[in-house]
Amino acid sequence: MAKILKLNKISKVADKEFPSSYIIGEDCADPDGIILRSFKMHDYAVPSSLLCVARAGAGVNNIPCDKYADMGIVVFNTPGANSNAVKELATCMLFMCGRRLAPAMSWAQSLKGTPDVAKQVEDGKKAFIGGEVAGKTLGIAGLGAIGSKLAKVALALDMKVLGYDPGMTPERLKAIGDVTMVSLEELFKQSDFISLHVPYLDSTKNMVNEKSIALMKDGVNILNCARGELVDNTAIVAAVKSGKVNRYVTDFPCEEVLGVDGIIATPHLGASTPEAEDNCAYMAAKQMVDFIENGNIVNSVNFPALKKERTAPRRLCVCTKDVADIKSLLAKEGVNVSDMAEAHRGAYGYAVVDLNCNCTADKFNGVAGILKARFIG
Repeated sequence: MAKILKLNKISKVADKEFPSSYIIGEDCADPDGIILRSFKMHDYAVPSSLLCVARAGAGVNNIPCDKYADMGIVVFNTPGANSNAVKELATCMLFMCGRRLAPAMSWAQSLKGTPDVAKQVEDGKKAFIGGEVAGKTLGIAGLGAIGSKLAKVALALDMKVLGYDPGMTPERLKAIGDVTMVSLEELFKQSDFISLHVPYLDSTKNMVNEKSIALMKDGVNILNCARGELVDNTAIVAAVKSGKVNRYVTDFPCEEVLGVDGIIATPHLGASTPEAEDNCAYMAAKQMVDFIENGNIVNSVNFPALKKERTAPRRLCVCTKDVADIKSLLAKEGVNVSDMAEAHRGAYGYAVVDLNCNCTADKFNGVAGILKARFIG
């Protein structure tokens, strides 16, 4: 019987994916798994029982993934589960840049109670003239689950689409459509609209900065549905005020960008749809169950992916660090490794071994290189 702790409100869809024998709740002692959304775990007291953590969403900045890897705790996310919701918000942002919708709507609401509203509308609408997106160039930095869907929308809107993605393959590009792959520098130079869909890493922090903005067209529009830290706020505010950037639309409001004419901020609405929350909860729960019940790893951010069909009553699961050959290590510990699979991700490794014996995991405590071992079945 496994225990699942919820550190945030999670869609009830998740509960249906857990076996009926599981204990699931927001006050669950000694959990085997934790499912969460935005709860910050960096100072969280980790119970010794914990096997895995699942983030019902893509970003994992709120989880100390490296620290948990060293403890043999597998961290999952749900890439692509909220991609349609974010794609739709990014599409809305495109129109909010091209047409001056946000200030126009605010102005229209201000006419409440004034005389002859219809005449004021006709006289005042010229202050909100905007442009169309058709025929313009959209540069998408990051053509993953979200960026690729946005590319298809843009192509359907008769836009030219440029893409930057170091991990792009010919097969993936063919599935997306008529996208021209360019360097990030060329994307900045050629685009009328730029949409950011890359992860937040040391290499992507402040990728939109004073230097990169200088490469861009005058009057460029920048959309950010990915992470606020991708954009240097001081630089973007100065660029909007100078007119170099026509519009900056961000889903990550902060003190520096609020109240600036030409900057539109939405309150982190990217995945805030019932459909996205259901999709993320379903995927997170499904991955946790497969790991707890079978030891399979899918969509982990700190351990390698590994799936193996069960072929024996008992399964040994082992998390390792700095072990190049897990098979040899386990063989030295007397394990029959004839039915085994292993995978590696940087310094971290993972292996499953199907066995017929009634062993315990205690014998692996203290073995150099083994972070955590457990038996299933």
